[in-house]
Amino acid sequence: MNNYPMMHHMPHMHHKPHMHHMPRTIVVNPVDTCVVETLMSHIGKVVILETTRGRIDGCVVDVKQDHVVLDQRHKKFFVRIAEIVWIMPE
Repeated sequence: MNNYPMMHHMPHMHHKPHMHHMPRTIVVNPVDTCVVETLMSHIGKVVILETTRGRIDGCVVDVKQDHVVLDQRHKKFFVRIAEIVWIMPE
């Protein structure tokens, strides 16, 4: 007899993936090039933006593909391009 403990073979158990680990949903808004170009042509000028949350006015200081930065009396506002309904230069 050997001094090794006897190994019992367990049947292989298949584990089901955890159902609570759902894949994350990522929302991607397409770039609205016309709105971005319009805002870029107004950098340094005051505009009024109608957004889905209301109206805001200010000087356009920066424009990115997904947002515009307005300066309203030395306060910066970052407005998502996807939320803009219309633009009116002042």
